[in-house]
Amino acid sequence: MRILFAGGGTGGHIYPALALARHLVDTERAEVLFVGTEHGMEKELIPAAGFRLETIPVVGMKRRFSLQTGRAVFLAAAAVFAAGRLIRLFKPDLVVGTGGYVAGPVVLAAFLLRIPTVIHEQNSIPGLTNILLSRIAGRVCLSFPGTEEYFPRTARMVFTGNPRASEAASASGKGANDVLLRPQRPVFLCVGGSHGAAKLNQAFSEAVVQVLAAGDAQAVYITGKRYFAELAAKLAPLTIRFPNRLHILPYHPDLPELLRKTDLLICRAGATTLAEITALGVPAVLVPSPNVTNNHQEHNAEFLAERGAAVLLKESHLSGQTLAELLIELLADEKRLKEMAAASRVLGVPDAAERMAEIIRKLKE
Repeated sequence: MRILFAGGGTGGHIYPALALARHLVDTERAEVLFVGTEHGMEKELIPAAGFRLETIPVVGMKRRFSLQTGRAVFLAAAAVFAAGRLIRLFKPDLVVGTGGYVAGPVVLAAFLLRIPTVIHEQNSIPGLTNILLSRIAGRVCLSFPGTEEYFPRTARMVFTGNPRASEAASASGKGANDVLLRPQRPVFLCVGGSHGAAKLNQAFSEAVVQVLAAGDAQAVYITGKRYFAELAAKLAPLTIRFPNRLHILPYHPDLPELLRKTDLLICRAGATTLAEITALGVPAVLVPSPNVTNNHQEHNAEFLAERGAAVLLKESHLSGQTLAELLIELLADEKRLKEMAAASRVLGVPDAAERMAEIIRKLKE
């Protein structure tokens, strides 16, 4: 089986593709090729994961006409030809699009060359690229129930969940042994994404002293590389005041391993993160980023909050004091945390990768 993946720009488009690719390599001995751009996160993440990446020139199409529209149309057409050339050379059995601008020309080229196609939508509100591609895709795989209402009725949709959930579900927790956590104390973890989040960092760095002083919980604080030096210096006195109870990291190479040992998570509401925490049943305080297309992170967070799996805290209401009060309240309420964990686990789709693999097998036949 030969599978070509197209997607990129952000980790939300890349991590699910990598999870599915690894599953197909393990179960089908698939040969895999990724197609992305020179400027997205795929340029670093795909080769680091051991997969081959080819790039094509493509830019995003704006929803409104502008002076750049003509150039974007020209580059989009050129990208379709470039994608077609890669498809002819690689000769895939199927093409998987996981979102981002690059998925458009690649999936379109595959359709024109009569190669079966599948697209995956990670968020509760789909992106423009996937909405357009849904008219020609063989299957549209959804991560959230209810997302189908945003797609044309002619689209062939199926709920599969996010393949990243499958990798999270297999985490043992042993990969988090580099963080010296004491097993008898509750753990709260704050992470703002691969690059960190300025406002969330500011609020948590102010809140953490109150939370640590209020009980015996221990904190793991993943700042993001760009903020690490500043925040590590700022919070150095707390690491002395609360020995072995505040662990500050620039990043962690395998977040699901750390989530296995987490009693309460504070994070953004990206689709990949939510797939991981529901697969593991981790209670969360979700602070959606307001700087995303269609405000999709808030809609993602609402889905969990309405079902009792998380607490939604909008960034407009975020401060060190409000966050501290909320965390102290939750960490002191063991019953509520257990109820949130159970509600989160109900929403998880730990077999998401296999669900998509089965769809791929059927379309390939």
